[in-house]
Amino acid sequence: MIVKGEMAAVDQKSSPMTIIQPSKGWIRINFLEIWRYRELFYFLVWRDIKVRYKQSLIGAGWAILQPLLTMIVFTIFFGNWAGIPTDEIAKPVFYFAGILPWQLFQSGVSKAGASMVANRNLITKVYFPRLTVPIAPIIAGLVDFAIACLVLIALMIYYGIGPTSALWALPIFIIMALITAIGVGMWLAALNVTYRDIGYVIPFLLQLWFFLSPVVYSSSIVPDLFKPFYALNPMAGVVSGFRWAILGVGQPEAGTLIASFGISLILLVSGIFYFRRMERTFADVV
Repeated sequence: MIVKGEMAAVDQKSSPMTIIQPSKGWIRINFLEIWRYRELFYFLVWRDIKVRYKQSLIGAGWAILQPLLTMIVFTIFFGNWAGIPTDEIAKPVFYFAGILPWQLFQSGVSKAGASMVANRNLITKVYFPRLTVPIAPIIAGLVDFAIACLVLIALMIYYGIGPTSALWALPIFIIMALITAIGVGMWLAALNVTYRDIGYVIPFLLQLWFFLSPVVYSSSIVPDLFKPFYALNPMAGVVSGFRWAILGVGQPEAGTLIASFGISLILLVSGIFYFRRMERTFADVV
């Protein structure tokens, strides 16, 4: 015979209780917890991909149309009218190769910065690692990136441009773009929860960042006096390196790459730790 007290003890052992308490100070990153919620992360990524093309007229065609139209505008205004040099590479190919890594970064930062506010209903109802929310749209952007790369390959074939010996470095610059996007996205996502005007700052920040990155011009035209400061922009190394790995022009200097990669890592680490520090207030203020 089991009394009520013993039955309660048995139930408690068979159903362990998890107590969630507010975090304090600077918190370590629990990678094991993120791994346990990997299926949720996969769902968030898949949801972002489906929502992007749901009820759209041409579906995944937007991944091609947007960079293609941007390339045409750049070719007309910056290439033909302004006469900005393109390192003796066909203008459409030169601009498209710069647009691809930039749009991967821009799209990721825009969606990550607004992700916490956009998912307020989910955040306030259930517990899960909040880090997965801003990272998911950045990873989902790789689908658009991969589709647009097919257009770049077609342009290179049309203009008779073959792959270079530096093609092996291409994944490095894609990873750098993702690292930078995640780091900046973490900062903006955490700040946007408390300060909603960050949503207005993000488009302006990205527009300014665009002109500070060699998307419509070659990094070779940057004066030597400004190159040490120019190297502090991680996307300068990403765009220049991406274009060099594919087209073999505009090889970034070793110092620029080291500085860009270092800044990317600083943004990533500081963004994640700031996000984790502010995480305890998200459900209350979002």
